[in-house]
Amino acid sequence: MSEPTQKYSITMPRDIAEAARARSGPSGLSAYVAAAVARQIERDNLNELIAVAEAEHGPITEEEIQARRDQLHQARVDQGGNRGAGAPAGTGSGPGSGPAGGPGTHAA
Repeated sequence: MSEPTQKYSITMPRDIAEAARARSGPSGLSAYVAAAVARQIERDNLNELIAVAEAEHGPITEEEIQARRDQLHQARVDQGGNRGAGAPAGTGSGPGSGPAGGPGTHAA
C-alpha cells in the first residue's frame, strides 16, 4: 500500500492469527490484515448502498438475483472466461461478485 501507515495493536483469536500468518506470504501479516479489512469495508459500503436502494425501490427478489447471476454467467461464457469455475456465479471476488445486479437495478 502506498498510503502512509501507522502501527496498531489488535487482539484476535490465536487460530485466526496463525492461519493469517501462514497465508500472508512475503508481503507479511500486516499487509494481509490490511487487505482483509479493506475488503470488509468495501462489503460494508455495498451493504449500505443496497439498504438505501431497497428502502427506495423495495427488496430485491430471489428471482431478480438469479436472473443477474444467469446474465453474469452467460457473459463469462460469451467472453470465453472460466472465472469461478466450480463456484456458483456471484460468489467470486471479481467484478460481478457482489449482490447480483447491485443497487439501482431493481424495478420498483
